[in-house]
This record gives sequence, structure tokens and C-alpha cells, in this order.
Amino acid sequence: MEQVRPRLETFAAEMLGGLARADQRATGEVYLRGLMLDGKRKSMQPMAARLDVDHQRLQQFVTSSTWDHVEVRKRVARWADTFIDPDAYVIDDTGFPKDGSDSPGVARMYSGTLGKVGNCQIGVSVHAVTDAASAAINWALFLPKSWDDTTVTETEAIAAIQRRRARCRIPDHVRHREKWRQALDMLDQIIGGRDTRPDPEKPEVPEAQGWGLLRRPVVADAGYGDITGFRLGLEQRDMQYVVAVKGTTSAYPADAVPTAPTYSGRGRPPKPRYRDDPSNLTALALAAGPDTLQHLTWRHGSRMTTDNPTAAMHSEFLALRVRPANHEIPRNADGSLPECWLIAEWPTGASEPTDYWLSNLPPDTPLTELVRLAKIRWRIAHDYRELKDGLGLDHFEGRSYIGWHRHVTLAALAQAFCTLLRRDPKAPAPA
Repeated sequence: MEQVRPRLETFAAEMLGGLARADQRATGEVYLRGLMLDGKRKSMQPMAARLDVDHQRLQQFVTSSTWDHVEVRKRVARWADTFIDPDAYVIDDTGFPKDGSDSPGVARMYSGTLGKVGNCQIGVSVHAVTDAASAAINWALFLPKSWDDTTVTETEAIAAIQRRRARCRIPDHVRHREKWRQALDMLDQIIGGRDTRPDPEKPEVPEAQGWGLLRRPVVADAGYGDITGFRLGLEQRDMQYVVAVKGTTSAYPADAVPTAPTYSGRGRPPKPRYRDDPSNLTALALAAGPDTLQHLTWRHGSRMTTDNPTAAMHSEFLALRVRPANHEIPRNADGSLPECWLIAEWPTGASEPTDYWLSNLPPDTPLTELVRLAKIRWRIAHDYRELKDGLGLDHFEGRSYIGWHRHVTLAALAQAFCTLLRRDPKAPAPA
């Protein structure tokens, strides 16, 4: 820390430059040092002891001071846009295990972090990524229905939820919202502009004008990709995507054509429609067969072996043009469903593909690019591991909604600085 502190102070001054008061900017830099210093626990008191400062100073800065964490995120996002030059935005969520019931958004729910249903909070995040670097640029705390008094009708239940919300100082406009909708909201925030189609379920949120980042392909796991509304929302925003889906997803082959019965001349002319039921992605991949597979390496890792001296990550893949089918997807004027890519990974020796993705990238996109983007989600596991194991992302013990958002913002800022050091470890300290 002695060696890098001059660079940290310069970086913090840039990222925290929007804070109105000098004491806030100074305490922000102290908090960042606390997150990066040795020590397993990064909650207030252990950090304050290592920093030799009053823990009330850190507590007040995170929970009751008047600074704007959204402005800090915007600066981090714009820094990442230039420094990392991301290939994609990756959407994911992570669990924060909790013992009690007082932390905002805590409930018994499934968490991929736990691998089971447990008592936890869930944070949804957007990451700017390449295969070489990444940064968590936006966050949202998921609020289950048990934290939204508008989702219940019993007077006692309403009063109980309102008391919990008041204790955590949850703003009135913040309500239960599915994680995939929160992800779209955050994309609106970082890019600017909003979905032009009216959505009565979408509340007005601050900073709707956006941060001015470029549109880039969106990558997500099947928890998001399987939701038709999420894919449609991306298309409505003119955003490309490569998202994981289940093999049971209904679809027609690209050459399936809707037809209309012969018009009898009476009544309304019948509209074209598909005469057969749709198939699914697994069946379409099996019909294409293993002869269509291509052996591809999507990146080189760090675990070299005698058999794999370059640590090449490789497998067999196929790509087909398909038409996903369900009642939510709008038809074209001729009655046809929109066409997109199906990418399937079918490892040697497997009886069928093991993984599936859908993508609306252009029809001439090379398979190598489709696979590279599909696989780039590995950076999220790296981010969560570094943020949690090294930078205290899930160590916040406060009870305030804004405190949670400020803590995860500062943890993401600490990770951004670590990324800066990794990319340029020997840069001289500023004069």
C-alpha cells in the first residue's frame, strides 16, 4: 500500500471528484484503502482498526453522508469504457448470505452463490468485460415481494413491510422488480435513452438520461436468457445479445414457412401461420448432426499441462439459424417469427449438445465470434471471486438500503484500481 498509495490517491480523486466536500473525498479514499488492505473481514470495525481511524467516520460516510454513489458509478463506468474498451456487457447476480432478517431485501430465496435456498440478499450487476479485464459498473439490490407492501392486501402485512422499509430507509419508488427488469433498467442507465414502448410496470427511476456509454453485445446466463421478455427488451433497445438458454426452448428451423389456407371468399381472409408445432433447440441441433460441428478454441487459460501446453480452452460447436417460438414473440408482417442464431456446444463423445445460446448478432457473424462472446461470461466468476474474497463485497453489515449501494460501489471502485495496477503495475507515481 505504501508503494501504490500515490496512484490510489490520484485514482480516487478522479473517481470521487463529484463528491461535494473535501472530507467526503478523503474518507472515500480511506475506505478504499481499508477494502484493499490485508485482513479477511472488511466490515467497518475491522477496517477501522487496521486503518487506525474511528469506525464511526466510516459508518457515517457510508450510511448517512450526502454523497451520490450513482455519480461514482458513472465515473467508474466511463473509465472502464476507455481503459478496458469492453467487448460486451455481462449481466449476472450474486447472493449475500445473511443471518438475520433486518438487512434490506433479505429473504429466504434461491442463490446461485449458495447453490440452494437460503437466507440472503441478491445483488444484480452489469460488468464491462473483455477476456483480459473487466469491471463491475452498475448494481441493483433485488427486493423480493416480501419487501414491497404494494404486493399484499392484509393490513397487518402491509404495516409490517412498511416498518421494515422505513428502518432500512428504502425509497418509496423502489419496489419489487424482477431481476431481468432490473438488468434492463441498468442498461438504460449506462447507455441512455429508454425503451420506447410504454411499460406500466416500469417505475420512473433517477438518472434516466443515461451515462453515454456505447451499445455493446449483452451476455447472460439462462436465468436471464430463458426469459423471452428480457430478449425482447434488448431488441427493443437495439442491443445485440448472446444469452444462454435451455435446450427445451421451442423453436422452428429457419426455413419453416407460415402458410394460410385457401381463402373461401367469405369472411376475413385467414392469416398465415405455422401449420406444425415447433420443435426445440436440442432436436434442431441433433437434426443438424455432428457432421456440422467445428472444433474451436475460444481462449487460452493458465492451467497448462503436458497434453495441453498452451492451456487452450476448446470444444466442438455448431451454429444454426432458427426461429424461437412462443406467444410473446411478435410475428413479422408475413406471419413468420424472427430469425436468430442458435449456438450449441457438443463436446466429443457426448450424445447431444451440453450448452445452448441464442443470439441476434448479424447472419454473417463468424462462429468464432459467437462462441467467444458466449464464453466471455467467465469474467463474472473472476469478478465476484475477487470482489468477495479480496475486497469485502459481501461484508457490509449495515441495515440501510443506500449503505448497501454505497458499499458495493466502493468495492467495485477498489476492484477497478486493482485492474489498473494489473494492466500497468510499474507506472511511476504521479508527481
